[in-house]
Amino acid sequence: MKIGIIGATGNAGAAIFKEGQQRGYEVVAIVRNAAKAKAQLGENSLIIEKDAFSLAQSDLQDFDVIIDAFATSPDQAYLHVDLATKLVAFFREQKTRLFFILGAGSLLNEQGERNINDLKKAPGSESWIAIPENQLDEYLFLQTVKNVDWVGISPGNLFQTGEAVPAISGKDHLLFNDQKQSVTSSGTLAKAILDEIETPQQHNTRFTVIDA
Repeated sequence: MKIGIIGATGNAGAAIFKEGQQRGYEVVAIVRNAAKAKAQLGENSLIIEKDAFSLAQSDLQDFDVIIDAFATSPDQAYLHVDLATKLVAFFREQKTRLFFILGAGSLLNEQGERNINDLKKAPGSESWIAIPENQLDEYLFLQTVKNVDWVGISPGNLFQTGEAVPAISGKDHLLFNDQKQSVTSSGTLAKAILDEIETPQQHNTRFTVIDA
């Protein structure tokens, strides 16, 4: 299986890249800076050096799965939506599977309301809230897409670098563990993504995972 990861040097992308390699897949980092990717992921890593928005359909057509682990600054958070629409346009009526990493803002709280409303109340949220807001828009767009094999995954309220640990998974609601924490480590997210790629359970929908 050939897996391409857009944004493979980010916290999520790097963890997914390493998890895919460990499982024996042909994993390709799609990044803007090949030197940085080789330093981070390994000198012999397979790399496509291109900005995500310069990618052509021909660059991606040989992949079985494309994982969108793209990250950007809050002032350009709209690019999450733009990249999703670009990838969907490439793969209408195609067999390539698209995997999108979405934020926690699109999940539902205990009252059945979007978690984005609770995130906005967090101290200092004005400096970063544009990212989960646009990832919510990305998810709402994906829900309209019927002729592309896509799947999304949302972490908990806090996404952090860390090894994989036992996990709790769900569908549309924000999850908390026994310690009342809603945290997802990058290794936990990567494992959940590769498990889903190996044994597909979710189609044209989103699921969520947190550290147990």
